[in-house]
Amino acid sequence: MQTLTSELWLPAPREKVFSFFADAQNLETITPPWLQFHVLTRAPILMKAGTRIDCRLKIHGLPARWQSEITLWEPSVCFVDVQRRGPYRTWIHMHTFEDQNGGTLAKDQVHYAVPGGRLIDWLFVRRDVKKIFDYRSQKLKVLFSVSP
Repeated sequence: MQTLTSELWLPAPREKVFSFFADAQNLETITPPWLQFHVLTRAPILMKAGTRIDCRLKIHGLPARWQSEITLWEPSVCFVDVQRRGPYRTWIHMHTFEDQNGGTLAKDQVHYAVPGGRLIDWLFVRRDVKKIFDYRSQKLKVLFSVSP
């Protein structure tokens, strides 16, 4: 199992930041365009524990389907999405939101495993996952007007 962590401070109240993440359609906005990511589940999606969200994307040009299930839902505090179908053997993504310095500290912690194990992760996957989260951070900074 591999772990990736990411933190980003946003100059907005926790409830506003959480609200953005609570809208599954916003995943399309913060996912890099090269993944051609689309939410297939019809909007509006009622977010709660047990909600499943179906998506499609391309990984290095190859089409893939992804289904996530929300397994923990604590509005304005945290939520967890777990891959139920998709390219990873395991994908568990915890999002947490904390008040900090008049804004919100948004944290991500992802535990994942890939077919082929650590070597495949080191050669291909980890770099891609990091690029996705770097893109996401930059996009969120623009959306929430964080100065560079």
